[in-house]
Amino acid sequence: MSRLDQGYLREMYVDPSRVDEPNAYPFDIPVIRKLGRLVLHPRMTFFVGENGTGKSTLIEAIAINAGFNPEGGDKNLRFSVRGTESPLHGALRLSRGARREQDGFFLRAESFYNVASALDDAGASRYGPRSLHAMSHGEAFLALVEHRFQPNSLYILDEPESALSPQRQFVLLAHMHRLAEHGRCQFVVATHSPILLGYPEGTIYELGDDGPHAVRYEDTAHVQLTRSFLQDRERFLSRLLGDSE
Repeated sequence: MSRLDQGYLREMYVDPSRVDEPNAYPFDIPVIRKLGRLVLHPRMTFFVGENGTGKSTLIEAIAINAGFNPEGGDKNLRFSVRGTESPLHGALRLSRGARREQDGFFLRAESFYNVASALDDAGASRYGPRSLHAMSHGEAFLALVEHRFQPNSLYILDEPESALSPQRQFVLLAHMHRLAEHGRCQFVVATHSPILLGYPEGTIYELGDDGPHAVRYEDTAHVQLTRSFLQDRERFLSRLLGDSE
């Protein structure tokens, strides 16, 4: 792999010497406790898992460690509506590649409204012709990607599909591909979406009580469950709802 093909972030691990209380949150989460060294794909790394497994905690720590505001935005956007970030970022270590990103963005669904407000207050002009608040949630997400995301950048996304219909998720995936394949961008994404996980080249880490493990797309629990439902909806619902009759 050439220097130009390397990602901006190459691998990550938790430094035990920087963990003051190993039995306290978030170091008591199995995924964090058993993190080990995770290699990040130079273009696309996905974290997938059930609610509460630590996806957002991990993605937040990566973003803060990479220089982004805890609530989201680019590296120049500094604001705080409610400081709830965990201390994980203080113990997390990121190994960087030879290249440095020219730009980037931390997009997290749960605080996107606050980011949009901060951008309005700052008079930002790189996010499309209208205020993000003048659009629907999904429209604002895509407008941000279309107008703000650019080549040679690092993008960290926390559940970006939450505001998007399946059709719009395909649109987002196409934007991500264009930036990763032709723009030398690197994405680190926490998601529940089987659509986004279907990206043809990348690494998927499934998070669970036994820690994070690299898995094939077809072997993720999210994909298997969705396929089971779509292939035989009546049987699936009969088993799911049968006890309530």
